[in-house]
Parts: sequence; C-alpha cells; structure tokens
Amino acid sequence: MIPTASDFRHLYRMSDDTGLFEHARHAVVRRAHGYCTDDVARGLVVISREPAPDPRVLRLAERYLAFLSHAQNGSGAFRNRLAYDRRWADGPGVGDWWGRALWGLGTAAARSPAAWIREEALLVFTLGASRRSPHPRAMAFAGLGAAEVLRVHTDSTLAATLLVDAAAAVGVPAENPDWPWPQPELTYANAALAEVVIAAGHLSDDASMLTCGLRMLAWLGDIQTRRGHLSVVPAAGWRQGAPRARYDQQPIEVAALADACATAAAVTGDPRWQERVRQASAWFEGANDCGTAMWDPATGGGYDGLTAHGPNLNQGAESTIALISTMQHAGRLS
Repeated sequence: MIPTASDFRHLYRMSDDTGLFEHARHAVVRRAHGYCTDDVARGLVVISREPAPDPRVLRLAERYLAFLSHAQNGSGAFRNRLAYDRRWADGPGVGDWWGRALWGLGTAAARSPAAWIREEALLVFTLGASRRSPHPRAMAFAGLGAAEVLRVHTDSTLAATLLVDAAAAVGVPAENPDWPWPQPELTYANAALAEVVIAAGHLSDDASMLTCGLRMLAWLGDIQTRRGHLSVVPAAGWRQGAPRARYDQQPIEVAALADACATAAAVTGDPRWQERVRQASAWFEGANDCGTAMWDPATGGGYDGLTAHGPNLNQGAESTIALISTMQHAGRLS
C-alpha cells in the first residue's frame, strides 16, 4: 500500500482542541509529553498546503493558528513547550520553534484557502518577523516562511529583508568540492539551509546566490544516496572528515530534502529535482537501507526513525508530518 498526500488520520488522532501532541507510543498519544510550537507549526505548514481542505482540515488549521498566536508574546518571540495542563514550561525565545512558527504562519498567510486564516496568520507572522535569531537553522525556517509570504505579497519589505537575512545566516559554502557546505558538520533538517538560499536567490534575482543554493542541494542529495536509494545523515550528524554513522535516520531529513528539491524543481524546471522528490517518497515506501516501509497503513502515522533493526514503531507528530509533507510533493508530480 502506498501512502497518499492527504492522509490526515493520524494528525487528527494526535490533535485536540488545544493543539498537536508531540509524542506517541506506537499510535497512542502520550499526553504527559504535552505540545510544542515546533510541531504545531509543522502541522500548519502541511494543512495550509492543501488546496481544497474539507471542514475538518480547516478546523485543524484554526486550532494550530490559535496555538501559535497564544505562544507568541508582544515582542514577537514564541514559547515552545505547553504541558497537558495548559501551562507553559518555558519562556519566549527565538530558537528553532520561532523559525518554524514563522514558516507555518507564512505558509498559512500565503496558501490557506480561508481568507480569515490568511489575514490572522499574516498578523502573527508580521510581529514575529521583526525578530532575528542567532541560530542559522532558526533563521532558515523563518526565511522559508518569509519566502511564502513574498511569493504572494511581492512588495513586502519585511518578508524580503527577513529572507535575505536568513540566507546570510546560513553562510557561504567552502570552495572545497568534497565539502561544499557552510558548516563543518551536517546535523538536522540540513536541506532547509540549501532551500532558503535557493529561495532567496530566486526571489531577489540573485543568480549567484541561486547557483550556490542549488550546488549545496545537489551535493547533499548525492552524499545521501546509496545504491540508488536515500540514506540520510542520521540523528548523530556527520562531521567533515569523520566516519559517518548509518542509523538512526530521521524522517525529518527526508522531508526537508523533498521540500528543498520541490522548490528547486519549481525554480529551475529541471526534472532531476523531481526525481529527488520521488526518491524521498520512495524512502517512506521501503526504498531505504532496511528495505522496510516507514509508515503504518492502519493508522496513517509515520514511524519515528529508521534503526539498524528496522523502524522505530512510535508514530510522533514530527515523523507523521514529515510523511504527509513528502507525499504532498510527490502527489503534485503525479
């Protein structure tokens, strides 16, 4: 059985009237772990990409948007962790969750079919986009939200400035052809760094920046391909010059690569990027280092990681959204 682009069964299961739970044991929600802005923002991204959502999907968008609005303080920063008793466990900040919140809000502001969701998302995005983070990945995620806004609101100086700042935060790759990457280590959501550089280059008509981002992404795709299938950098990361572990591979890496390759395909029209998207969807279907499906057809949930012994059968929010996101891109190709 092949997963479909709009299978939100497990996302419904993981959500309540407050937001999206972070963890599950197998497919059962672990309420004790509560909610996080990171995952709610990811959920808003995939929900907002649906061109004709049914009322139940729109209700999810409303809940996720309300959560992000509640998480934000007056300075534009966001809290990340909300316990099941509806008490925040941390203070406002501009870590990865800030960047992902702007990504979700920017996507909703640009793509939601509901005008009132677009308007509210843009308000919350506008306040958050006034901030900057010292963390390159947080800036990259925020930049992806800014790119979404800029594609619709082409005169948005706020979004344009944030996008350029995000690409600058990623940095310039080394000239070394064996490691054409801005940092000496690959960690998590690596392809998002290349994607924001591609988006910034394209939307600012900077051919040099666009070429740089495409070169980064091509290298990343090549070094994560093994015998024709994806073998992504595992959770432990990979430092230049060091041995590379094979497991524990995370679905977020596959989804980030699919996101970036879909953007590259749209920008360049080169069908090779479409093949990379298909390679990412095939990873979930079993074209991976263990030859095993990375999702549960009975629940619609994505498995939490690929280990040397097969999939981690827990079906948390992050991995399920990674599955949905990748299949959305693959579905558009077909």
